[in-house]
Amino acid sequence: MTKDSAVQTNHTNHNSNNKNPTYHHTYLHTNNTDPTYHHTYPHTNHTNHPEPTPPVMPTERTALLNNSDHVTLTPRSKVKDERPADTGGFFSCRHILALMAFFGFVNVYALRVNLSVALVAMVNNTGTDKAGHNDTRDGECPAPGGANATDGGKSGEFDWDPTTQGYILGAFFYGYIVTQLPGGWLASRFGGKRLFGLGVLCTSVLTLLTPVAARTSEYLFIALRILEGIGEGVTFPAMYAIWGQWAPVWERSRLVAFTTAGAQFGTVISLPLSGLLCDSDILGGWPSVFYIFGAVACLWCVFWMLIVHDTPAKHPRISVAEREYILTSLGDTRHISPPWKQIFLSPALWGIMGAHFASNWGFYTLLTSLPTYMADILKFDMKQNGLLSALPYAGSWIIGPVAGLVADIIRRRHILSTVCTRKVFNTLGCLIPATTLILVGYVGCNHVLVVVCLTLSVSLASFNGGGFSVNHLDLSPRFAGILLGLTNTVATIPGFVSPALVGYLTDGNETRAQWQIVFYVAASIYALGALIFALLARGVEQPWSKSHDTEFLVPEPEHPPAAGVSADNNDVLGGGDVKVKAVVAAGLDHSNAAGAPTVGGYGSVHAVDAQTKSVNNVQSA
Repeated sequence: MTKDSAVQTNHTNHNSNNKNPTYHHTYLHTNNTDPTYHHTYPHTNHTNHPEPTPPVMPTERTALLNNSDHVTLTPRSKVKDERPADTGGFFSCRHILALMAFFGFVNVYALRVNLSVALVAMVNNTGTDKAGHNDTRDGECPAPGGANATDGGKSGEFDWDPTTQGYILGAFFYGYIVTQLPGGWLASRFGGKRLFGLGVLCTSVLTLLTPVAARTSEYLFIALRILEGIGEGVTFPAMYAIWGQWAPVWERSRLVAFTTAGAQFGTVISLPLSGLLCDSDILGGWPSVFYIFGAVACLWCVFWMLIVHDTPAKHPRISVAEREYILTSLGDTRHISPPWKQIFLSPALWGIMGAHFASNWGFYTLLTSLPTYMADILKFDMKQNGLLSALPYAGSWIIGPVAGLVADIIRRRHILSTVCTRKVFNTLGCLIPATTLILVGYVGCNHVLVVVCLTLSVSLASFNGGGFSVNHLDLSPRFAGILLGLTNTVATIPGFVSPALVGYLTDGNETRAQWQIVFYVAASIYALGALIFALLARGVEQPWSKSHDTEFLVPEPEHPPAAGVSADNNDVLGGGDVKVKAVVAAGLDHSNAAGAPTVGGYGSVHAVDAQTKSVNNVQSA
């Protein structure tokens, strides 16, 4: 072969006179739906095959697909996180998306948790003492600084007992569980931008109607909260579907962790601000909580619809370099019908489900009931209650993004594989919170130590930002929204079971001993979730996630290359045959200057003819 030759196409190439060994692929036809590939390196001496050295890859290759379609292949940027020279920096489109999504989740959680504090002001505690229910608290913890247990604040207008309050707090999650799976499917089919925006808008409008519903009937109030849950139920699946189209492989943990940290930041803002508003005369006190948060969320929806786009290919202002970087990192993200049976039978999915359920049990237990615990057991006043209830989520807001960033660094530098990284972070995010919840029972009425333990429990649970919470994207970027919908459906159950359990355990017996049972249950579930994930988790894209129509041989991102090894000189990442799809879909606006569609990949690449099943080894001279 001469240097002037542009492309060589052949089935075999065993030229014993060729001093430069030919990089050759042999197609192993295991079945018609899941072909595998095998690397061989023929040399001049066919009886002696020394360990081959992969050839240095040029910057471009051209493949002939089905003898007609020309595809230009560029080295895969993801392998060493080697971004193009200019992908927009902090103001890149993917980072602006992350910022908008962050504020989206700020609103999502502000709308969700404001009731936890507002309910304390809405309920007339003297009215709930009809059966002497509150007398059991008198011998418990004294108020901080020896003050009276009551704060002298306003008396609530609703006579709801703890059981009714538990149903009201849990009503949101009855609706929330309904739209998890449909939300994931709709987002993967039609895109997540509109679904996420409409979900937040629906909840915002209903939040504005909350005071009217509560004063009309407690049953209407519960129904409205269920409808709010239906609206918010699509938000997380929609966001994961968006990141399935936008998040480069080696940036997944940090982008998802930063985005979902908006949930903790929304809680940090909502809880103390709700306490201040309830204690004020603005718009009638507690009703102002719902009016203000609902109006702000409606305003955010306008900006979301104007700024965000479903995919890089559809974004009108994205740079060519950033679009190239994202699309070559992700490979083929075309929509295909979900393989439901394989998804449901995937052990890795069940591993995420166990961890997600456990994490949410602990999270929702404290999210919905911590203000009540602060008021009834620790006897903090309304302003202190809101501020201290928010403190754990301030720590979570800081630790979550840091955990995601550290997880990506560990993976990219080859310190741990993806699956080991996920398991380590998930174990830390479950066992440390479990331990601190148990410790609450041993610090008595020491207000400072109780607050410290509860703060550590919620804050350190955010280690899951590098654990199960991003593992959906590892298993299937294409179906990440659907996977999140499935796991979050199961993980939503604690949202209504946990408040009901708290109400059952503390109704007429609001003591530290009863609350400690609540904490022991949460700690046990945390430990079980850590074990399930450690046994079943996986860190690579699953076979059922992949399209098999046209495939190119490129490395799967389970193990990044060793430090100092150039991606262009590391053809198969230490050996082994792995597959990732090419971006050759029509309409996937991803082209070079000549207008030819480009795909990520490096190494010698085949195209498989769908009719003849022949293999064309394509290599530059």
